Amino acid sequence: MSSNENARQKVFGTLLASALLRWETLVTIMVTAILFLFVQDVNLPMLEWQPWFWLVLGGLAESVLIAATLNDPEATEQALAEDFEREYDLRNIRNRVSRERLRDAFEYRRNMLKLADRSKGAMRNRLRTLVSDVSDWITYMYNLAERIDLSESNDLVLRDRQQVPRKIESVKARIKKEPDEHARRSLQVQLTHLQQQHMSLEATFSSIKRAEIQLESTLSALGTVYAQMSLLGTKETDSAKGQRLSIEVKDEIDKLQDTIDAMDEVQMQSLRLSSEVKDEIDRLVNESYEEDEQLLSQQQ
Repeated sequence: MSSNENARQKVFGTLLASALLRWETLVTIMVTAILFLFVQDVNLPMLEWQPWFWLVLGGLAESVLIAATLNDPEATEQALAEDFEREYDLRNIRNRVSRERLRDAFEYRRNMLKLADRSKGAMRNRLRTLVSDVSDWITYMYNLAERIDLSESNDLVLRDRQQVPRKIESVKARIKKEPDEHARRSLQVQLTHLQQQHMSLEATFSSIKRAEIQLESTLSALGTVYAQMSLLGTKETDSAKGQRLSIEVKDEIDKLQDTIDAMDEVQMQSLRLSSEVKDEIDRLVNESYEEDEQLLSQQQ
């Protein structure tokens, strides 16, 4: 299946609605209705005219109009652009900086579409393919912005980042003063848990900073690609430049994917650490309980 067929299938509903709302459709309906209501007699050889023939002819005319719209590359590109921006609604991104980065990225993409529409022949097809790659690029940017939002919106994590260092110092001080061996062991487990929690929190915030830097870097690269696109002509050397731009775009997509994977890995490590610490605490609590049981048995 060709890329154009894939594009038409993706936005079939949008294209169909666009065809039905065109002024030509309104004119077709009006003319068909007038002919059906007021033109009853049509003299044709070998055919007895029926008024409902006008409805058939009007339906055929509208079918041709719809088919032309569905197979129009420019209409497809326009519908894809509108559908793409509706799918990635910037109002869903809470981080102001991320939202601004994405807004600029969408603006670059719209201008790239205009450049592609002004081009002709093979270069036009190449630029449309490049814009399609840029759409994937912006999708990864949007996914990264969502992960930044998810990390920043966790009030519990923000609170723990402030409180955990103080708790660590407090537990260390208690360990030094605690004379009871069992109590010290419990405090040591608590300290281990807090230290691992602190490491996990710092890793989370470090991944957020890297993601923000990656978004900014990606937007700069997108601006560079747009500037290079605007200089392309129709010469063979420009065609080679267009191919290099496609490679650059795919490289940037890979970088975004790596950043997203790194953030996901930090979250998974945090969950694993929490599970390991919980298991360790349960083990020590059980050991302490068994020791207390033994002491009680010996005393009896």
